[in-house]
Amino acid sequence: MREHRIPVRAETQWKLFSTESPRRVKPLLYVYRVLLTGIRLMRTGEIEANLVTLNESFRLPQIPGLIARKLAGPEHSRLADADMAFHESEYRRLRDELQRAHESSHLIESPDAQTRAALNDLLVRIRTGR
Repeated sequence: MREHRIPVRAETQWKLFSTESPRRVKPLLYVYRVLLTGIRLMRTGEIEANLVTLNESFRLPQIPGLIARKLAGPEHSRLADADMAFHESEYRRLRDELQRAHESSHLIESPDAQTRAALNDLLVRIRTGR
């Protein structure tokens, strides 16, 4: 069984969002995007970072409204304190779901030495234009 780890990126995004005053929609959307991207990656091995596309399969009813508020401009982006309990509950639920997906994932923890060397070579060639 895999080691129990708190999803660090999700935790960081949540802390940034929860300490903001006033709280805004955009950082909250980052939290949802990080969590849903991670869950999908652990389940499928595929990276998808578009929240609209992710929500086609997750179907979280709050996402379309939050996106609409963000797109409507800064005057609509503040979140009421009353909404925090719901979003914190969703954050914790999705974080737990991400942890379960991580524990049952068939993805390898880290690549072998040959793969790391090939990746390093690719990055060097990209950076140097060779």
